Amino acid sequence: MRNLLFILASIFLFSACESEQKESSSINPINWEKRRATLPEQDSLQKAKTYLGIYSEIYSTSEHLTHDLTVTVSLRNTSETKELVLTRGSYYDTTGKLIHTYFDFPIALKPLETVEIIIEEGDKTGGTGGNFIFNWLDDPKVTDPIFESIMISTRGTQGLSFTTQGKRIE
Repeated sequence: MRNLLFILASIFLFSACESEQKESSSINPINWEKRRATLPEQDSLQKAKTYLGIYSEIYSTSEHLTHDLTVTVSLRNTSETKELVLTRGSYYDTTGKLIHTYFDFPIALKPLETVEIIIEEGDKTGGTGGNFIFNWLDDPKVTDPIFESIMISTRGTQGLSFTTQGKRIE
């Protein structure tokens, strides 16, 4: 009986210590499909585009040694009352080669909603100069959305973190 209690307590402690996993992946097309929006035929919104630079790795001590980073790309609707419609989200590497298109159809973000794309640590496909281009529909009556990224790495006693912000290019 004592062994059984020990085993049950161990299982309980082990399951309580597991890290929480989100149920959805940012790269999973089904998750973007759930956000699909239908645009009205007579739409007064203008096309807009934002560039966001990210770093999935950075140089460390020399050009021959890099440090991998986890990247969180944050897409934020800044309006308190109106939906934001994004029409395309694409990821490019340092040379400008397309790596992945996350969505290529209209998706909607509710007022003040934030959606994230995660580039996992160790995924070096973007390199030291990765790029995102986000196409969206601009409503001149509302503030522009915010596109930003947070890069982070924690190994041993070393921690790195920094951010970049998107720049409207159209």
